[in-house]
Amino acid sequence: MLTTRQKTKIIKETSVNAKDTGSSEVQVALLTKRIEGLTGHLRKHRKDNHSRRGLLGMVADRQTHLNYLKKNHPRRYSAIIKKLELKK
Repeated sequence: MLTTRQKTKIIKETSVNAKDTGSSEVQVALLTKRIEGLTGHLRKHRKDNHSRRGLLGMVADRQTHLNYLKKNHPRRYSAIIKKLELKK
């Protein structure tokens, strides 16, 4: 889980403008951080299938946001990919 401070920091780093909290870039960044945390949990607890299902849902959600950005805002898409180092 992300603390309020962590969320605020991520939002400030990836927001498009000062009042932005729900843009696709912010959502992708938050989901990426949550995915990283849950991945670490699943490495330790390999049989936790409930968390694994949640992880798959988050990955699908993030992919949906990325597909939207890729289709409608290619520059913002490439910027967020580089910033989060998602695809190598």
